[in-house]
Amino acid sequence: MRRDEMSDLMAFLAVAEERSFTRAAARLGTSQSAVSAVVRRLEQRLDVRLLTRTTRAVSPTEAGQRLLDTLRPAFDEIEAQLSALDVMRTHPSGTIKLTASRRAALQIVMPVANRLMTEHPDIKIEIAVDGRFVDIAKEGYDAGVRLGESLDRDMIGVRISPDLEMIVAGSPDYFRNNPVPRTPHDLAGHNCVNLRLQTLGGLYAWEFEQDGRPMNVRVDGQFTSSDTELILEAGLAGRGLICLPSDHLAPYIASGALVRVLADWCPPFAGYFLYYPSRRQVSPAFRLLVEGLRWREPRKPQSAD
Repeated sequence: MRRDEMSDLMAFLAVAEERSFTRAAARLGTSQSAVSAVVRRLEQRLDVRLLTRTTRAVSPTEAGQRLLDTLRPAFDEIEAQLSALDVMRTHPSGTIKLTASRRAALQIVMPVANRLMTEHPDIKIEIAVDGRFVDIAKEGYDAGVRLGESLDRDMIGVRISPDLEMIVAGSPDYFRNNPVPRTPHDLAGHNCVNLRLQTLGGLYAWEFEQDGRPMNVRVDGQFTSSDTELILEAGLAGRGLICLPSDHLAPYIASGALVRVLADWCPPFAGYFLYYPSRRQVSPAFRLLVEGLRWREPRKPQSAD
């Protein structure tokens, strides 16, 4: 329906409800002659008389009453929806659908999601745990959480974590029977746990760098999995060396359950980002989530003068 057709129907509705061209014109903020011309145009287009006009009153014809009975609830619904949108603008509500890896969902998203849902009971959050790269627009998600280096060009990326680094580690039991590798080349003599990539199905090549020179190493071992939690369990059980991001392994390195090796070959890389289409209209609820997740550098303590 064209905009002028919608305006004609609104003019007819005003006249039919007010039973007066004068009062309808005042309601619409225009002149009586303009309203009369609009209604005549509508009747000509529909080829049916909608109003009976006398010197004293205006009333709908049978056809006009049928149209009035149809328009009134339709316009009431439109007005109600516009009011609801205005409420959404000022009162955060609605469902936010996210896709994220398990680790990012647990460590980064859930603390913020729990706080938002407590502070704003009308906000609903749905998280799909998925290790593959998801086309969020095609699959109906509002946003996704992935490592920053994997963002597409048409996406807005908001940093939600500090930089990470890959960590190569093994259990103390493993190193009782195996030498500590000094360079990535030494991994050829070690039992290593492989990661099967969910997106492409291939095996992850362990990535290293030193003095600006990158090196990818294909490793081999008894155990392979597409799940990082199972890989972590294998490493803790002494099944071999594992290579996972620092957010997975840092607590175990700190406790001594795992021993880190090849640290000088593993530079930092971009951490997790919340990404969403650049053309997306941001709702108040989604804006709160973005600001809640946004990574902010910790303030450095000020030195005493």
